[in-house]
Amino acid sequence: MLLTFQQAKQQVLQSISTIKSLSHEKVRLFDALDRITAENVISPINVPRFDNSAMDGYAVRLADLKQSTLLPLAGAIFAGDDISNLYWPKGTCLRIMTGAPVPNDADAVVMQEQTKKSDLGIAFLNQVKAGDNIRRIGEDVKQGAIIVNKGTKLTVPTLSTLATLGMSKLVVFKKLKVAILSTGNELTPIGESLPCNGAIYDSNRFTLKLLLSKLNCEIIDLGIIADDPNQIKQALMSASSQADLVITSGGVSVGDADYTKTALEDLGTINFWKMAIKPGKPFAFGKIGNALFCGLPGNPVSTLVTFYQLVQPLILELSGLEDSSMDLSFKVKTATNLKKSVGRLDFQRGVLQINTQGELEVSTTGQQGSHITQSFNQANCFIVLEQERGNVAKGELVTVELFNALLK
Repeated sequence: MLLTFQQAKQQVLQSISTIKSLSHEKVRLFDALDRITAENVISPINVPRFDNSAMDGYAVRLADLKQSTLLPLAGAIFAGDDISNLYWPKGTCLRIMTGAPVPNDADAVVMQEQTKKSDLGIAFLNQVKAGDNIRRIGEDVKQGAIIVNKGTKLTVPTLSTLATLGMSKLVVFKKLKVAILSTGNELTPIGESLPCNGAIYDSNRFTLKLLLSKLNCEIIDLGIIADDPNQIKQALMSASSQADLVITSGGVSVGDADYTKTALEDLGTINFWKMAIKPGKPFAFGKIGNALFCGLPGNPVSTLVTFYQLVQPLILELSGLEDSSMDLSFKVKTATNLKKSVGRLDFQRGVLQINTQGELEVSTTGQQGSHITQSFNQANCFIVLEQERGNVAKGELVTVELFNALLK
C-alpha cells in the first residue's frame, strides 16, 4: 500500500533528529541575508540610546507653562548635538529638531504646528501633557534584550534593525551542502545541440540549482550520469561523501533503466520510494552513509512539486530553521471544473484571484500532466485535492495553498 503524503512527510522530517549536527560561522551583516541564526542575537545597546524628539518643535518644562503659556526662546538643539553642558534658563523654551537629544528636565516636546512665534517668544496654543513627542531611551530595543531568536531566517527588516544596533557580524549556521545529479542517457546539457530525436535537455538539474540557490545551500553539481548501474553507484558514493543531502532526478520509477533506486538499496537504506500523490508518485527517500537521500521523479512538474512539498521543509530544518511550517492554505470556491481520480492526493496548479463580486476564487491553469511545465508559469498556488476525492464541480470548496517565496 502506498504511503500517504502526510506519512511520507512525517518520515522525512523525523529523520532529521538522527543526523542534525550543525556547525556555525561568523559572517558580515551584509552577507547574512536569508541565513539562519545559530545563537540568540542580543542587543548591545538601547534604541533609542537617549531620549530624543519625535517632532520638530519646542522642548518645555510643565512648571514653566503653568506660569505662562508664552515662553522666551533660549536656544536650539539639532540632531547630533552634544547637550551634556547645555544651559537652559528657567521660564524659557528650546527649539528642538526631530531626532535631537531631549534635555533631562524637559517634560514634553510641543510640535511647532501647535505654537505661534512672535517677537516676545513662543505661544503654546494647546494643553501640553508630560511625555508628549519624546521617544524614550530603550523604547524600541532594550540593551540585553533578545532581538532575534536562534534558528531564525534573517530578512531585510531584521538585518536593518540589527544595523541600527551597530552590529557588523552575526553567528549563523553554515550552509547545507547539497549534491545533485541527473540520470538518463536521453539527457543533454543546456546549451548543447540535441544529438538525436530521442534526446531532451537536462532542465531538472538546472531547476534544482535555482531552487537550492534560493534556499541558500552550497551546491555540489555532479552533472549527468548515464543509465549505467556502476556509474550511478560511483556517483552516489561520491555525492554522499561530500554532502549532507543528495538529490537525484530520474531513475526512481519502475522502468528497465531506472537504476537509482537499486543503487540506493546496495549502498544505503530506503525508507520509502512511492507515495499516493499526483504528480510525484515515484519519490525515493533514504540514506547513504551520513547523507540523506531524495530521489525525485524525472518529469519536470513532478520534480518541482516533490521538491516544494517534501525537500524544501527538509532543507529548511536541516539548515537550522526552527519553524519550517509552510501553512499558507485556506478554502475557496473553484471557478472551474477540476478533473481528479480517487486514490491519490493531487497538487494541481491554480490561479487564485478576486472575481467581479470581490470574492476570492481559484481557477485551474489548464492541463495538469506531469510533463506540462506551462502549468506552473501562470500559477500562484496549489489546488490541493484530497486523496479520496474525485472530480470537482465549479463552485465547490477546495483547499488552496499559496506559493511561498521559493516559487515567486
